[in-house]
Amino acid sequence: MEVTTLKNSDLSKDPVIGQMSLHNHEQILFCNDNATGLKAIIAIHNTVLGPSLGGTRMWNYANEMEALTDVLRLSRGMTYKSSVAGLNLGGGKAVIIGDAKNIKSEALLRRFGKFVNSLGGKYITAEDVAMTSRDMEIIKMETDHVSGLPENMGGSGDPSPVTAYGVYVSMKASAKEVWGNDSLSGKKVLVQGIGHVGEVLVSHLTKEGATVYINDISQERLKAVADKYKVEVVAADKMFDLDIDVYAPCALGATVNNDTLSRLKCKIICGAANNQLADENVHGLLVAKSGILYAPDFVVNAGGIINVYYELEGYNRERALAHAEKIYDTTYNLFQLAKKENIPTYQAANKLGEQRIEAIARINAVL
Repeated sequence: MEVTTLKNSDLSKDPVIGQMSLHNHEQILFCNDNATGLKAIIAIHNTVLGPSLGGTRMWNYANEMEALTDVLRLSRGMTYKSSVAGLNLGGGKAVIIGDAKNIKSEALLRRFGKFVNSLGGKYITAEDVAMTSRDMEIIKMETDHVSGLPENMGGSGDPSPVTAYGVYVSMKASAKEVWGNDSLSGKKVLVQGIGHVGEVLVSHLTKEGATVYINDISQERLKAVADKYKVEVVAADKMFDLDIDVYAPCALGATVNNDTLSRLKCKIICGAANNQLADENVHGLLVAKSGILYAPDFVVNAGGIINVYYELEGYNRERALAHAEKIYDTTYNLFQLAKKENIPTYQAANKLGEQRIEAIARINAVL
């Protein structure tokens, strides 16, 4: 499935298709509409297992290349996420460039919906950062290839509870690997990012008796969650120096990097954020060498994609939660694979994803 990495000179000469070639992306759709101010990129990584499904993220990127890099990484992650979770879906993602507070409008979302529709079902969108189920409702005015719809439209509504539950059971599987049992009672956990997923995770952890620390860019959210769950707020410049058992990144990615790894005092990294390793080939190895068990993010946070997958079939929350509970076994089994083959856990997770895709690709070739 993977291809040989291109030389830097190739990327400077061919920065778009060259970037696609790094991980064999199938297609990129660049979207522009002057009237609404829409500037978006839809990336389709792989559709061997089925149509690509992945959320749309609205973010004020510094430049277009930063947006392209993000959407390519995210779409590839969705391929592995769906494959390892046993879903008949491929990997795709979309980003809309700009500050949601300033540019989001009905017209922009509907124009984006038309671009999604032009792909003829090869890409199915859903909500991600700065997008809501109401936004999906607006996008649906222009395309049927949308999930994460409100419950009153037959959708699954907010996927956060299922995503958070998957993170929670994965953390328990990680605890079993490190300490011999999966109890989180008395364990010290730092949850960085307390949006919808982070808050539900805090709820699960405090109910089990964990000692929880929280951090977020929103002071209002910090106060509300701290008061509600009686947990301790920690400042951004202090959080990576805490003496903790588990670090749970639940905001944006790349928080596992050279700086944080030199400071982190934990046994486990297990959280909901995408692309937690700033560079998986560098920091995936460094995490392993530092003695920290890393639970690969696309395995841990698969509850969200599982949730919307069951929406496509006619939504049932109990079925979605039952499937999300299997993330426990998937996480524990990949730890055993990593030990057996003496490879970092991120490589073990990639291997699990690639094996299923390659097996189904062979079947499709025969047919």
